Amino acid sequence: METRNILLTLVVAFFAAAAAAGGNHAAGGGHDDSAIGQPGQAAKVNRTVRVDMADTMHFTPANISVKQGETIRFVVKNSGQVKHEFVLGIEKELKEHYEQMKKFPQMEHADPNMVTVAPGQTGEVIWQFTKAGPVNFACLYPGHYDAGMKGLIKVTGDKSKRKENEHDHTH
Repeated sequence: METRNILLTLVVAFFAAAAAAGGNHAAGGGHDDSAIGQPGQAAKVNRTVRVDMADTMHFTPANISVKQGETIRFVVKNSGQVKHEFVLGIEKELKEHYEQMKKFPQMEHADPNMVTVAPGQTGEVIWQFTKAGPVNFACLYPGHYDAGMKGLIKVTGDKSKRKENEHDHTH
């Protein structure tokens, strides 16, 4: 029994060390979902936006407009010859994450706001934009972000909700 406990402890310690060294994001990723929205549900997708990633270190389109409350399915195609990723976030967090990627370039992603796509393949992110304002996206592989592989999603407020709320208060 004691040998089994020691073995179990070693296995747990190994995986904890590997996750810390490799920088796997499965346990939270360090991004603030509330600032950019939240993972969307496939059944509630309002529309699909196709995004192409190329080895020219650009996204097409690089500027996207959505409405607050919309759930978007991003279908992300890698038309290049190297791995790329599509990561939603605020600019500050993307830059911080990029610095981590430079230290751990083999980092794997398991968060709902991002997808890594092999050459010639397609991935997807389903995201609900709950707040108006800018949401950035980027490829955080070393060298890609610095080369300009980033874009902007402009989330516009829902005017009908604003008008309803204006009539709900009294003076």
